[in-house]
Amino acid sequence: MKLTHFLMRSGLLLFLFLLPEVPGFAQTPPGVAEFQEVETDMKKIYVAISRLAFVIGAVSGLLGGLRVYTNWQMGKHHIDVEVISWFGACLFLATIGFFLSGLYRVPLT
Repeated sequence: MKLTHFLMRSGLLLFLFLLPEVPGFAQTPPGVAEFQEVETDMKKIYVAISRLAFVIGAVSGLLGGLRVYTNWQMGKHHIDVEVISWFGACLFLATIGFFLSGLYRVPLT
């Protein structure tokens, strides 16, 4: 009885280990071709996206600086939260290009 259980288990394990070698199971999963197509499209428009992020960062930096300056001139000297949030937004938009390049494997040039 123990011998038959051992042979059945070893046969099942052998079947599972040899299963990936069957040519019928070597097909690509659905959606891989579409993902590769999107990846090549993103590599093509990466430069435009990174430049757009820098432009948005510059505009938000100018508007945030103008807002802080206006509040300071109007006598509101407790603007610490505004300065920190303004600086954080500019830092985020400046570094998003590096994360996009790593995500889509585009070299930084």
